[in-house]
Amino acid sequence: MYLAIDIGGTKTLVASFTNDGTLSKSLRFKTPKDYDMFKGVLKAALARFSDHKFLYACVAVPGKIDRKRGVAIAFGNLDWENIPIRKDLKEFIRCPVLVENDANLAGLSEAINVLSKYRKVLYLTISTGIGSGIAIDGMIDPDFEDSEAGQMMLQHNDRMQPWEDFASGRAIKKRYSKLAIEINDKKTWREISHNLAIGINSLVAVIQPDVIIIGGSVGTHFKKYGELLDAELDKYSTPLTPVPPIIHAKRSEEAVIYGCYYFAKEAHANLA
Repeated sequence: MYLAIDIGGTKTLVASFTNDGTLSKSLRFKTPKDYDMFKGVLKAALARFSDHKFLYACVAVPGKIDRKRGVAIAFGNLDWENIPIRKDLKEFIRCPVLVENDANLAGLSEAINVLSKYRKVLYLTISTGIGSGIAIDGMIDPDFEDSEAGQMMLQHNDRMQPWEDFASGRAIKKRYSKLAIEINDKKTWREISHNLAIGINSLVAVIQPDVIIIGGSVGTHFKKYGELLDAELDKYSTPLTPVPPIIHAKRSEEAVIYGCYYFAKEAHANLA
């Protein structure tokens, strides 16, 4: 079996997968703001999986990581720095532990879902912030493994600012005093789509993906604005930077843990 742990700014999801990728058991808990408290809650959660024998574990973190040392250098939505997450988790887990960025893992999962049709995939998770994952041939692209699309500096309201400061779920809530789930009028979604298109257009010019997959909490509501986003992006499309198809993530809420499974399974296979 394989163990997946998705550490989010508000909640943590723990899941086990059988060798063939079937989700066997999962549980979630509110992510404590204090790291030592988090370790205690995680240890208690993992005790619920004591009857499982894991071949490999993968933990997804929302930020910058040192993959060689298994250290989370900075978390996007948590005030934690230089956390030896691999070393700490090995106190609870009797198997090898991988550490990877959550958007990369979500992108890996979604890229594998469309592998028969698209080779190069740009995955965008639009939630509290904006994360990005780029996969080629069903594998995380090492050239973009540290990409942080939400931190791109873009012109908006006559000043340069990070893309996620005006296009993320947090930005939507701040501007409209509503969550994405509460927004239904076309005018508001057209404005949101315009702000999303500004960043997506820049990414298309650099990455030239075959498809763009939208996930995250805002991505969950893709049906409300998908056509509006297409219309906005068509304004910027050129023969040199054609806009590829844009689709909704298959697993908006569970893409990360499935990515953990695929990533861990590949690592285990490479040991053979």
